Amino acid sequence: MRGSAVVIGAGIAGLATARGLLGAGWSVRVLERSSDLPGTGTALGMWPEAMRALDRLGVGEQVRAASVEQRGARLLRPDGTEIAHLGPGRTARLVPRPALLAALAQGLPPDVIAWDAPVTDHGALPAADVVVAADGVHSPVRAALFGVAPRPLGTVAFRGTVPGPADGATETWGPARLFGITPHDAEHTNWFASVRADVLAAAAPGRDDAQALHRLYSDWHPDVRRVLAALGDTSIDRRTLLDVPPLPSYVRGHTVLLGDAAHGMAPNLGRGACEALLDATALVEALSAASDVPGALHRYDAARRRPTVRTVRLARLANRVGTARHGLAVRNAAVAAAARLS
Repeated sequence: MRGSAVVIGAGIAGLATARGLLGAGWSVRVLERSSDLPGTGTALGMWPEAMRALDRLGVGEQVRAASVEQRGARLLRPDGTEIAHLGPGRTARLVPRPALLAALAQGLPPDVIAWDAPVTDHGALPAADVVVAADGVHSPVRAALFGVAPRPLGTVAFRGTVPGPADGATETWGPARLFGITPHDAEHTNWFASVRADVLAAAAPGRDDAQALHRLYSDWHPDVRRVLAALGDTSIDRRTLLDVPPLPSYVRGHTVLLGDAAHGMAPNLGRGACEALLDATALVEALSAASDVPGALHRYDAARRRPTVRTVRLARLANRVGTARHGLAVRNAAVAAAARLS
């Protein structure tokens, strides 16, 4: 089947869907509220299934060339001693968000993306066979169709990059907060931190993000202190973490939700970008194989809703566990035992 699609949002899910549908012979228009693709952003983990999706979209090799291979990660205590070695047999590729978006956008006809085009009225969209809502965790389309808003996780995240390479990937768990370090590219380190909102408010009530990070993590192990010392004038992204409650469907009429609009999740599993890519390729395959739009959207919903709802729940649990306040010795022992069995 071929037809026309309006895609709301030129993020990972939106660009991947547009790219796939154009390759399948569809007419596509992307509406993006920003004026251009972002020029900055932290590293995203691309698991093997996401890399296979990128290969199907024709950009796998470009992403590999812009990424760093990472095998496993170490889970540490604040003093630097090891809790567990996680996933030593699984390989991911860490790619900067701008590089991933540029790869997905490369080669699209110049008139496909309409920049500075926010969608304020879902009912006033251009006519199309399918409307793809890839408009993020605060999705106005999801709110209009399902009346569902994102829910807070009770944690605040900080993230950024600093000069200097990272020696592998680590995540350090302390009371009510964590700190992660991964490679960004050959010359930069990607870092992220998450802290319970009430602990942050008590320890660092101001809005100076670098100062807050120093207050929360300055007595942690040397790798964390190296990142803190390198913050300088680097950009720090700060946001309240949210996820999306389970929806009864990702489809309403000829409108379909993808990515964070459908299943925004805590970042603790590193699955958000991967799931967006899997959404996009599943939708493209469904629309290409089916004889009608309702059948295709039903097939997409059946394929993607249950596994992504499960992943949202697991990510929410991981967020709670990683920033737990109490029972840290028991938590760490349980995680270490689980890692040995995996």
